[in-house]
Amino acid sequence: MYKQVLSNKNFLYYLVGGSVSRLGDILTGLAFLFVAYDLTGSKLHTTGVVIAETLPYLFFGLLGGVIADWVNKKRLMIFIDIIRVPLILSTVVLFHFDFLNYTYLLLISFAVQTLGCFFNPSFRAMLPIIITSSEQRNIANSLYDSLTRGITVLSPIITVLLIQTVGEIHFFTLDAFTYVISVIAISMITVKTKQMNTDDKKDLKNAFRSLIEFAQWVKKQHTVRSLFLLTFVMVFLNTWLWEVGLLLSLLDMSDEGKSLFSILQGGYGAVVIITNLLIPLIWKKLSLKTYLIGSIIWGIGLVFLGFAMNIPMYFVGAAVVGIGIPITGLTRVYIIQNYIPEDMHGKGFSLNAVLLYLADTISLIIFGVLSTFVSLNLLFVVNGFAIVVIVGVIFIIRYRVYKPEKKHRMTH
Repeated sequence: MYKQVLSNKNFLYYLVGGSVSRLGDILTGLAFLFVAYDLTGSKLHTTGVVIAETLPYLFFGLLGGVIADWVNKKRLMIFIDIIRVPLILSTVVLFHFDFLNYTYLLLISFAVQTLGCFFNPSFRAMLPIIITSSEQRNIANSLYDSLTRGITVLSPIITVLLIQTVGEIHFFTLDAFTYVISVIAISMITVKTKQMNTDDKKDLKNAFRSLIEFAQWVKKQHTVRSLFLLTFVMVFLNTWLWEVGLLLSLLDMSDEGKSLFSILQGGYGAVVIITNLLIPLIWKKLSLKTYLIGSIIWGIGLVFLGFAMNIPMYFVGAAVVGIGIPITGLTRVYIIQNYIPEDMHGKGFSLNAVLLYLADTISLIIFGVLSTFVSLNLLFVVNGFAIVVIVGVIFIIRYRVYKPEKKHRMTH
């Protein structure tokens, strides 16, 4: 099963480009945080860097999808990676000459993430062009997500080694190197990507018109519309709990909360990798029903974390979440690739990214405030239970009352 997909050289180049870029993204994200704190010593200013990384997706995320659908994806990605190399290296040069300041760090962070708004939908939309079989796409998505998740699990080890040897500033140097590797890998991909007719005007007015047309199309597609709505709800209910609430719960439980959180994240990542690899063996094709099943498992994991009374229970809860999240993640990518027409893939993936970042932001604000007067355990239980109930109701309505719609038939 996996052998056939891995025999595709274009997919192997795709894997190399994506995995090294993922490593670079992780290291750069940490570098911006570390360097910002070193320069200012302020938690508020450090938070400002995080905001500078998320705002571009809210401002330009949808536009990036339109551009990705308009132009040659391969050329666009190579062009963006080439631009990102000097941008990232400029921070290293200024640091060594003692000219690096917080304002410049914010600008570079914002600029790099803005470029990512155009690169990421192009990269995701490239896979359906490389892998035309829907069944093989399921396998390809599993392999790609497993590899990038593995890099995420290993990144703390790489981070410690770099800090103890060359220093935090050279996280940026390694990131620039990953962009070079990405350029080489993407340039080796030989498939031709479609682009808009050269007679069509490509201006801002037409970009917004294209977005409106896509929104109208999504409105008529029950499966795609439901997917995007569920994605927003799930991420909103989960983000703060997983990124902040879980750490705070472990700190309340043990003096070694930080270490336990890191170990738990590593165990969670291992479960995600195993689940990713098993999904193609269980489901040849994914659907909204699969997404709902994954969501219910995800919600059960959060409820379990809410009732956790000792450290082993936290690991069990995290493992259950680690089964649910990759099922929903791979299904979301599969539905976008197979239910949305190829000439709209860029907009589909960019809308997905915008919804994720918007849900993240709202979740961090609302539940961050609620946590000041509501117990963490109660938030885990209520949010997890809410996921199970919401998804359960949708499941009953869609698969017991109404017949599921057929997916969009794509032409190649």
